[in-house]
Amino acid sequence: MRDLAETIRTIPDYPKPGILFRDVTTLMGDPLAFEQAVDEMAAPWRETVVDQVIGIEARGFVLGGALAMALKAGFTPVRKPGKLPFDTISEDYELEYGTDALHMHVDAITEGTRVLIVDDLIATGGTALAAVRLARRANARIVGASFLVDLPELGGAEHVRNENITVNALLSFAGH
Repeated sequence: MRDLAETIRTIPDYPKPGILFRDVTTLMGDPLAFEQAVDEMAAPWRETVVDQVIGIEARGFVLGGALAMALKAGFTPVRKPGKLPFDTISEDYELEYGTDALHMHVDAITEGTRVLIVDDLIATGGTALAAVRLARRANARIVGASFLVDLPELGGAEHVRNENITVNALLSFAGH
C-alpha cells in the first residue's frame, strides 16, 4: 500500500498567491496509485446499495466513473451550464467572486434512486452541496459523498455532513 498523498503534486500560488493547489492528475496518471485510490474510495460503500454515482465536473467524472464500475452502479454527470445536450435541472452555488451552477439531465435520477456523490476534492463544499440539492430535487436517496481529498480548514466536508450525509475522504491536506 502506497502513501497516496505522495502521488499528489502541490502547486504553490495557483490559481492565485497563497493557494496550495492539490493536483490529483499526478495520482490519476500513476496506474497503481489510481487503482489503489479507487479501491479505497469504494471500500466504505461496498456493503451499501448504490444505484448511481453522481460525478461532479471534471475530475469527479474520472473518479466517479471508476467508482461506478467498482460498485456496479450507473454514472450520472453533473456539469457546468451549457454542457449537457438534453433538458436539465440546475443549482447555483457560491464562488469566491460570484456564482456558478451545476446541471443534471432531468431524467438522470428517478425517485428513490440511491446515489453516491463523488468528486476529487472538497474545499468549501459549494459544488458538493449543489450536487446534493440536485439529487434531492430528483427525490434520490443520498447514501453518501466520497472525495479523494479533503481540505478541512475550508469546512466543506462539515457542511455536507450538516446535511445528514455521510462523507468519506481518503486524504486530508492542511492549508489551502
